[in-house]
Amino acid sequence: MPRPPPKLAALVGVFVLLLVPLVLGPSLWTAYLQALSRRSAVIYQPRDTIAGGHQPAAPRVLPGSELLDARALEEAARYAGDHGAQALIVSRHDHIVFERYWRGTSFGTFIDAGALTPLLVALATGNAISHRRIGWPDEPLGVILPEWADDPRGAITVRDLLRFSSGLATAGSGDNPLDLAASLMTRPLTAPPGSRRLEQPSDPQLMALVLERATRERYARFVSETIWRPIGAGDAWMWLDHPGGAAHADCCMISQQGDWIRIGELLLRDGNYRGDELMRPGWVAAMRSPGKNAPDFGMFVRVAGRPAPGRETYAARDAFVAGGAEGNRLWIVPSMGIVILRTGSATTGEPGWDDARIPNLVIRGARDFLPPSALPGADLSSIVPGH
Repeated sequence: MPRPPPKLAALVGVFVLLLVPLVLGPSLWTAYLQALSRRSAVIYQPRDTIAGGHQPAAPRVLPGSELLDARALEEAARYAGDHGAQALIVSRHDHIVFERYWRGTSFGTFIDAGALTPLLVALATGNAISHRRIGWPDEPLGVILPEWADDPRGAITVRDLLRFSSGLATAGSGDNPLDLAASLMTRPLTAPPGSRRLEQPSDPQLMALVLERATRERYARFVSETIWRPIGAGDAWMWLDHPGGAAHADCCMISQQGDWIRIGELLLRDGNYRGDELMRPGWVAAMRSPGKNAPDFGMFVRVAGRPAPGRETYAARDAFVAGGAEGNRLWIVPSMGIVILRTGSATTGEPGWDDARIPNLVIRGARDFLPPSALPGADLSSIVPGH
């Protein structure tokens, strides 16, 4: 039987894709797309696999066993659901205490991790420094990239990249999206390294290239070996600029949404995951230390700083958060052993959205929560007259 012409076959394919949602309905259409992303390279081609360890998630326990109020968690879920959430997962002391899913999803549903993706750059860098693959956080790039040994850009440090402070120009019309490495290496300086914070894809992308040069491994493989497999996550994928090329390290990682609670637990334990030290103690503390040129930001995370006008202050002073405009959020509260993951549609700029609302509901719902004013050594003058 003769094959249909290529153009006719393409038209038939488009017709089938348009027909599928009508036949299956919205929820089954979502499941269909998720199945495609698991079985083939439909989303983001070409791509590299980040092999996982496929271990069970943290044990699930009732909120009360971790001194968390179920009503506060339900209120947090209502707030999340009212603002486009797809999942809300809360863990405390390495136990999952609450899960709520929307749009027919589950712990294992695949998502675009979006702005959570650069966290892996920072954590992999911590591992590389811990094992002397990179000398120290203030290592100049000129030591690792011979092309910049005698170039002003060689003064950019690892720390500058992790703080979005490289001083490099933003992407321009001359960039080649099919050759990220070449585009990065020709990017000029527009400010002295370390002098200002400018959130742009170039910095995590360049840090991934530095890791490849320093470790002599592909970035996805190094992330798999040092972070993703040890935490027991499932397989994930990174989009490449071309077959065998550079991975997009700034965004667009496809992974199971629940696996990011594992990353939160790793951050909570300062690089230790269930007894395995994936990097030296102190690295995550450095990640969440405020920068001199941007006191509300650390290394690809935002620390509990001054709230925007009309917004809540974080109830715990040591809280920090990762995420971006696409809506995914990961809140970590080390002093209380709490990690909160929220995935879903964009929230930035939405009327009524407050980035501190969900974590504050969970924190204040803990029976062992002490407000900052009641902590030992706090200023008591406002609550004890004449003190």
